[in-house]
Amino acid sequence: MQTLNLPVFQFKLKQQGHRRQIFDIIRKKYVTLTPEEWVRQNFLQYLIQHKNFPASLIAVEAGLKLNQLQKRMDVLVYDKQGTPYLMVECKAPEVKITQDTFDQIARYNRMFKVTYLVVTNGMQHFCCKMDYVNGTYTYLETIPDFE
Repeated sequence: MQTLNLPVFQFKLKQQGHRRQIFDIIRKKYVTLTPEEWVRQNFLQYLIQHKNFPASLIAVEAGLKLNQLQKRMDVLVYDKQGTPYLMVECKAPEVKITQDTFDQIARYNRMFKVTYLVVTNGMQHFCCKMDYVNGTYTYLETIPDFE
């Protein structure tokens, strides 16, 4: 898989028929290794190993209903009180991050109202801190550490 703009991590990989799989430490199972999954697994390791997010507070591909449609968000992190805290939308490295990507995560966030929104394709990472009182957001230079 492609080298990403993240630290290098070790993963459990296996071949299942014609498909390569990677072990997801959050879902505790092997999943098909697609370019987007590669980004998600690397970013999960980054959150856990470098930003001190507890794995026990992370949900992967959590389902939500949006306008009567069933959707799945890539990563949702909760704070110590169990309140949604940070949401991550992952794209494959070759997918350019556009306004549509931000619109997608913003639609998902209507339900959760997290403090931080993150969009990544493994090469570029964007993080916004939400201000719901003033209806604004601020782009941050780095992903925050878990508090």
